[in-house]
Amino acid sequence: MKFRTFTKLVRSNHLSLAMRMPRELAGPAYRAAFLAAAASSGVLRHLARQPLDAPALADELGMHGEEQLLSAWLDMGVRLGELGVRGGRYRLRSRLARSLARPEADAYVALLEQLMRFHAPLLLDAPGMLREGRRVSIADQDGALIARSSRVLEPAVQGVVEQQVDRTTPVRLLEVGCGSGTYVRHAASLNPRLTAVAIDLQDEVVAQAQANLDKWNLSDRVEVVRSDLRTYSTEQKFDLVTLHNNIYYFPHGERTKVLERARSFLMPGGKLLLTTSCQGGSPGIEMLNLWCAYADFAGPLPRPAELLEQMRDAGFTRVRSRRLVPGEEFRVFTGTSPFDD
Repeated sequence: MKFRTFTKLVRSNHLSLAMRMPRELAGPAYRAAFLAAAASSGVLRHLARQPLDAPALADELGMHGEEQLLSAWLDMGVRLGELGVRGGRYRLRSRLARSLARPEADAYVALLEQLMRFHAPLLLDAPGMLREGRRVSIADQDGALIARSSRVLEPAVQGVVEQQVDRTTPVRLLEVGCGSGTYVRHAASLNPRLTAVAIDLQDEVVAQAQANLDKWNLSDRVEVVRSDLRTYSTEQKFDLVTLHNNIYYFPHGERTKVLERARSFLMPGGKLLLTTSCQGGSPGIEMLNLWCAYADFAGPLPRPAELLEQMRDAGFTRVRSRRLVPGEEFRVFTGTSPFDD
């Protein structure tokens, strides 16, 4: 660069931007996008088994005739530090790439894909959406992907399920928003006499949950139903109703009635178990809060004191809340259906 050009950059303050943007913005954004695509497409999984050249990897991925473009994309991964290349064969280089390639990291792969497909576009599009009067619709989300990503919180949720499920007497469970079915499965593993109804609003989620329960040999104990809690109808009464990571899918003004509806399915003395992210958490939780605020079918994340009051207004007694993840606003809420209702 010529001295005159350099001086002009300094005087215009462009030099600071030119130096900071690649390091602070472009690099992390490109890395996240590359890793999301590499993980969801199977590239990480194949390279974790063995180094491959572009033609061999294209063959594994069904990209016949596209070896040259695939190689250009892989070279970008090398430039970003996620991949390495030696003798024309690509391999995983970064610790994060190797971690995401593991089968047990699927929930984090889904979370990264959710960040890139839904959260980042919302940050980019929000001003335009407001000018045009647009909102996020339920058709804009991927229920199966969200069911997978929510499993990041699985250890914490499983812990409270273990505290609430009786191990000796028969238990009837109603799971609202069943996702992949993993929490129903865990409850069933704690008590062989537990039976359940699992409902969800989205067809693809119901199909995934049913397939999982069939695979887990639980279809004789768990009925999966496509339904909305607000319109669901049954003569059954349950000992436990659970809502995991979904109270914010109901608009704020409807939540007391939703909780009343949940209580109507409980036996006297039955329990409500609700887990949810709340406002005031990490950037990830606050991004979820923003996304929900922009959704025409949902509402902002609850505030703990506010949700406790809504539970009391819905008729629950012995209402309690506590934080499940240290330093994070992910909480469990419990309440009891009174005997003298």
